[in-house]
Amino acid sequence: MARILAIDYGLKRTGIAVTDPLQIIATGLTTIETPQLFKFLKEYFKQEAVEMVIIGEPRNLDDSDTHATPLVKKAIERFKKEFPVLPLVPVDESFTSKMARRAMVEMGMKKKQRRDKKLVDEIAATIMLQTYMEERDF
Repeated sequence: MARILAIDYGLKRTGIAVTDPLQIIATGLTTIETPQLFKFLKEYFKQEAVEMVIIGEPRNLDDSDTHATPLVKKAIERFKKEFPVLPLVPVDESFTSKMARRAMVEMGMKKKQRRDKKLVDEIAATIMLQTYMEERDF
């Protein structure tokens, strides 16, 4: 089997998480500067077998677009052009950043560590991927 990769796309930073090759566990991979995302993905896809990619789609509670939704939609369009054979699945990313911060508190991370937005983005991508895998298996 190949990995599933998750993208928590942001204006400045993008969190990335992946599964293990057996698609059992989601693990944070990295957070990169958003302008470097597609360069990073090209290199990663050369090194690792990836079966599909999920990308967080920001939605309001009433399911309407947020201020960030158009940015993500542009990234989705570009992804489909650059990687046309790789399936890309938009998933709800509601509350993943809040869940990431809560997880950091529960893990006993110090306040300084919890302020690290790169780490928050990476953990948010991991939560999004783990949630996707759990929902898929039901």
